[in-house]
Amino acid sequence: MKLAELQELESRWVMRTYARAPVEFVRGEGARLWDSEGKQYLDFLAGISVCSVGHCHPAVVEAVREQVGTLTHTSNLYLTQGGVQLAQRLSESSLGGRAFLCNSGTEANECAIKLIRKHAHERGIDEPEIVALEGAFHGRTMGSLSATPGLATNANFSPYLPGFRSVPRDDPDALHAAVGGSTAAVMLEPIQGETGVNVVPDEMIVAAREASEVSGALLLFDEIQTGMGRTGSLWAYEQLPARPDVMTTAKALGGGLPVGACVTSEATMGVLEPGDHGSTFAGGPLVATASLAAFEVIDDAELLRNVRGLGGRLCEGLESISAIAEVRGRGLMVGARLAGGDAKEAASRALAEGLIMNPIGADVLRFLPPLVIGENEVDEALEILRLVLD
Repeated sequence: MKLAELQELESRWVMRTYARAPVEFVRGEGARLWDSEGKQYLDFLAGISVCSVGHCHPAVVEAVREQVGTLTHTSNLYLTQGGVQLAQRLSESSLGGRAFLCNSGTEANECAIKLIRKHAHERGIDEPEIVALEGAFHGRTMGSLSATPGLATNANFSPYLPGFRSVPRDDPDALHAAVGGSTAAVMLEPIQGETGVNVVPDEMIVAAREASEVSGALLLFDEIQTGMGRTGSLWAYEQLPARPDVMTTAKALGGGLPVGACVTSEATMGVLEPGDHGSTFAGGPLVATASLAAFEVIDDAELLRNVRGLGGRLCEGLESISAIAEVRGRGLMVGARLAGGDAKEAASRALAEGLIMNPIGADVLRFLPPLVIGENEVDEALEILRLVLD
């Protein structure tokens, strides 16, 4: 089918909730994608940090092929090995408690919000409140959307879920002032990806931990985008001065398949009980098998060192481009602010030259390449950017 035909079908049959680029991708391998015309692209977005092991990683492909021909789904009314092993792997590699498996990042945050509220009610708080940071993005279902200050102003979807307040992402004093006797949790992303790759300062992380401990509230880290090696450690909090009580993750966890998880510490692992939460598809054999295969690839000391080194190489290269005013991020989660340029126009020109990246807002370009890239791919991307921007 020709691209124009596909676009015509989409315009008639698909809800118009996305502004899509005029490209149809048909094949992927590693850090490369090919469109329906046979053109090759270097992918520095990785499905928005989903395909972190690259497209069609052999280990994931082999695991999925074997599992799909054996058992695909049974529901959570019964035990299957993969889901239990994935929960174990998640918990042992992070907070040491238990994991609830689900299908996406926003579902993981919905689970966390329910856990947080129940924990607060058990502490005697009748109207629990969650403190979030300005610039956050926690999802698009009603609970996670209500926790996302920038999106919870859209009157078309009101009324929003009550019990959320926000503070600036760089004001520890405001955070301390916002946390009090009715606070159920402080909820934050170590790096805010969807609003421009804004690194939350260590001072805010410390303030969130201190304020939570004083008030008895929980500290929740949303590691949906930062987790699974993206910042150069398996979990971003490993490079931070505080450890959360609850953590959510998704995106790269499934090796390209949809999956999410809410992970607890030992202290919070008993909050949710039978009947409190559930999901039809969550933790099924197929996606659990893919996730375990992706874990084997990413949870590797050498790969994580390479992520830090390649991230430094990418940042240095971006800083050498005169059209870029600021570079920020950690590992292979990088944002570049243009000096007066149009990010959407720049991304469009780059796409035409065979480089995929993501424009955010008016002037920020976001880079989330597969973690399995090498120096050659970084240098190739920088050459295209120099051509496009300078």
